[in-house]
Amino acid sequence: MIIKDKAVVSDDWTILRLQENETPESASVPAGKVIVPLRMWQAQRSRLQDRSGLGVWLASNERPEDLKGDLDRFDVIAVDFPRFADGRGYSIAYNLRARLGYTGELRAIGDVLRDQLFYMQRVGFDAFAPRPDKNIYDALKGLTDFSETYQTSFDQKLPLFRRVKRDGAAGPANG
Repeated sequence: MIIKDKAVVSDDWTILRLQENETPESASVPAGKVIVPLRMWQAQRSRLQDRSGLGVWLASNERPEDLKGDLDRFDVIAVDFPRFADGRGYSIAYNLRARLGYTGELRAIGDVLRDQLFYMQRVGFDAFAPRPDKNIYDALKGLTDFSETYQTSFDQKLPLFRRVKRDGAAGPANG
């Protein structure tokens, strides 16, 4: 189960993680909907490029720009959070959405906890695979932890002071 578009749904995708004895060049991709590591996509691009039901995942130290020109090939792009405290995935997601224009499913995987979900959706994630040892329905509540945001982000282009009209102020309509 995952959270997608603010609902708990079945997950029909398999996330492929290389085993210790496998290399990106030699690992095989099983049948079905599979999310492969970026390194595997780069190594096996000629074999995988015509395959349907393919997604790719990025490690927190990889660059989304490496997918430029290939974004429309993937039904889903996942970003791995190796640790709760590793925030590089937020920048990856923001860059995929805002700078590279990716419009497909953007999924957070790895050490994903309730406390992160609200902020993850702000930078463009629309799907979340919370840690298996956590209650997914509790995690879902994390998407609504706050009713308002101050800062701009992918999900809100205007800061709060531009959205709220105050007494004696011009407000957003006038400037």
